[in-house]
Amino acid sequence: MAKSITDTGADTKKDKLTDALVKDLASPASGNRIVYDSEVKGFGVRITKAGARAFILNYRASGRERRITIGSYPDWKTTPARDQAKELKKRIDVGEDPMGTRHALRAAPTMDDLADRFEEEHITKRRAATEKDYKSILKLYVRPELGKLKVADIRHSDIERLHARIAKKAPYRANRTVAVLSKMFSLAVKWEYRTDNPARGIERSPEEKRERFLSPAEIEKLAGVLATHREKVTANAIRLLLLTGARKGEMLSAQWSEFDLDAAVWVKPSAHTKTKKEHRVPLSAPALLLLTEMKEAAQKKLDEENRTRAPKAPERKLTCLFPGDRGEPISAPRKAWVSICRQAGLAYEEPKLDAKGKPVVDKDGKPVTVWHPTVRIHDLRHTYAAILASAGLSLPIIGRLLGHTQAATTQRYAHLMDDPLRAATERVGAIVSGKPSAAGEVVNLSDRRA
Repeated sequence: MAKSITDTGADTKKDKLTDALVKDLASPASGNRIVYDSEVKGFGVRITKAGARAFILNYRASGRERRITIGSYPDWKTTPARDQAKELKKRIDVGEDPMGTRHALRAAPTMDDLADRFEEEHITKRRAATEKDYKSILKLYVRPELGKLKVADIRHSDIERLHARIAKKAPYRANRTVAVLSKMFSLAVKWEYRTDNPARGIERSPEEKRERFLSPAEIEKLAGVLATHREKVTANAIRLLLLTGARKGEMLSAQWSEFDLDAAVWVKPSAHTKTKKEHRVPLSAPALLLLTEMKEAAQKKLDEENRTRAPKAPERKLTCLFPGDRGEPISAPRKAWVSICRQAGLAYEEPKLDAKGKPVVDKDGKPVTVWHPTVRIHDLRHTYAAILASAGLSLPIIGRLLGHTQAATTQRYAHLMDDPLRAATERVGAIVSGKPSAAGEVVNLSDRRA
């Protein structure tokens, strides 16, 4: 008879386990009963009070008795279970601990775990716009596609497939997703979740050039709409973006305390700038006039609110340049921007499609359309820089006005300086040749003396 032990004792006789023997073994009155095999030391079958059977292997590792469950009977038959026990013993003989390996695998972090830590320790340190973008990518792409997989199991091909799927509709978004994943895996290496970065070397999708400069005619039309648009707060914010070249986040979070209207300067605090450095911006006469009008109107409204406030209510003071209904800075004005662009002829209309790509209709059966701006709010900053470059200002000056810390960032506007440079070289040509320049001047070098 095969060796049979309970939690309190063991028989000394052993027989080779077979499917028939395992099937006929009686259940214990309480606890578990283990019947060991005569062929492979430590291999046996465990029977519970309820009659459930499972193959196990007892072994020693690091001086401790360990027991690993191979699998349940009848899902596992006796012969395959015995073969598995032999394989496990080979690993044990070379110093491996199968139980330790199994526990480590169960405890190994998943992509959801990595995403959680990435959000807590990395994303929260980024700018608000970057934080929002990263969280959107995690929510829409990373967690649904990879979240339940172990970090250590992610392969280069997994990320390639994800990139290819996203790129079918949104190539730019697909590239940003790979960039976020690459940063996540770089941190995973640092945090010792794995030893390499599988997101490296992914071929990115071609991206259309995203920079857009408004023409003088477009600026004129846009300015006309902004002057009369019903969303006065948003319209003024956009006008100031055109007049200062500021980033959207810097403008929307601006406080009146940052502006010295007497000195005509805006001092952006380091907490509000992308570079995390204080940035001084001289204000042009039109910008100063607009700010003065805005401040006078805001102060007048505030004085009226303070005059009619409850007796014990604290007196309010000017804070945000662009307050919303609750006094907090307004958020990204997407809806107002679409309306402004539509009125300025800077948007196009197309049918609205549902998730299956079919046209959406209203309750009367008429097609629903949506408007898409052909220019982004950030393009106003590019336009500001383009005007400066076309006027002949040097790249270092443009960089200082934009708050760039790297010269390479401003270099994108270098080609726009061709016109003023060409005008200058034409003047030199006119002087050398003695022919009229564009300004009508004639210079004959032969009349000049050394």
